[in-house]
Amino acid sequence: MNWTWRQVVRRRMARQHLTAPVDAPAPAGIPAVAAAICGVHAQIASSAELQLGIRVAAITRSDVRRALWTDQSLVKTYGPRGTVHWLPASDLAMWNGALSAIPSRSGLPEASRLSAAQTTLVIQAIADALDLDTLAPTAAGGVTPYGACLTIDELDSEVIERTGPWAADPVVPMFGSMAPRWRQAIAAAAYAGVVVFGPNRGPKTTYSRAPVSSMAGEPDPDPALGLLSRYLHVYGPATPRDFAQWLAAPVAWASSVFDRSDLEPVSLEGTEAWLNSGDAEPVDPLARGVRLLPYFDPYVVGSHPRAMLFPGRASERALGNGQAGVFPVLLVDGTVGGIWHQRRSGRRIAVSVESFSPLRARQRAQLEAETQRIGEILEGDAELTIGEVTVGAHA
Repeated sequence: MNWTWRQVVRRRMARQHLTAPVDAPAPAGIPAVAAAICGVHAQIASSAELQLGIRVAAITRSDVRRALWTDQSLVKTYGPRGTVHWLPASDLAMWNGALSAIPSRSGLPEASRLSAAQTTLVIQAIADALDLDTLAPTAAGGVTPYGACLTIDELDSEVIERTGPWAADPVVPMFGSMAPRWRQAIAAAAYAGVVVFGPNRGPKTTYSRAPVSSMAGEPDPDPALGLLSRYLHVYGPATPRDFAQWLAAPVAWASSVFDRSDLEPVSLEGTEAWLNSGDAEPVDPLARGVRLLPYFDPYVVGSHPRAMLFPGRASERALGNGQAGVFPVLLVDGTVGGIWHQRRSGRRIAVSVESFSPLRARQRAQLEAETQRIGEILEGDAELTIGEVTVGAHA
């Protein structure tokens, strides 16, 4: 079967809930959409709130925060590429199983790395430090509705006390300084189902045990197959290299997952790619109009080929050294056609949009509606300006 880029865009926009938002109550709609888009990139919290808000009708950031910290239907943890994500609690076991199967690649010198035995000790120490019945009396974290929560400095003390002085060796480069050796195992502990992020304590990040309900049920013997199936459903057609880049995994490992899966080859503008077997009919509705997508929106991070998603000037203006997501983007009929930026002062949210081509009257009206929706989601008053965006990536 031969697919055009326009057909792929229609399919991805519909399955990413960008053609029309999900009209479902907040408690159910939020984790359902997070599952459908294969996780919410949450390095920037306001961006993560927008990723969900533009896909679920009528919700605000307060609804998203309740899903995270009260309902616990979302879990803040390490996701694809080792970056912070909000994942549905019901999918956490699948995610952890798939991500822990990816061969690890440390950039540290051999002498600075944890051995397998040391990693096991650290993971157990983290678990013990966060268990309510073993929490050290001096720990300031205490108990919240999310369980025992400790800051990274408190975890330093707890883990080092439980393992040994080697765990304190300052060998991990982090934010311009050197962090203790044990910290390179935090992501591994998350993938082992031991730790997730807890609610912030003031400006400080905390860590907590994973919700028990998220790890219920029989383990999947090959969770990477389930993750690939979900990825192809929403981002396909795709290649092993696309899947590997999305996960920051070796291409050989991604290819082995493709080889074990029940897939169907198709041609995307003359290049071979794959879909889940039986899911190859391009029947999704037209993708017309303009949309504002925030930093690291999954639509741009997971979609390939980059040259088709970021055509012409977009490849120079909306990518950062080839990386998608470092600029919020203006989608025009499903393809990147501009960038934008928001600046908040109190309730006022100034939204500046730079379009790479002139906008028609209908598109400008849609852009006004998009801007107003951003204000609703972030619980502020958004105002639109169309003109050059002068800030750089990650600004």
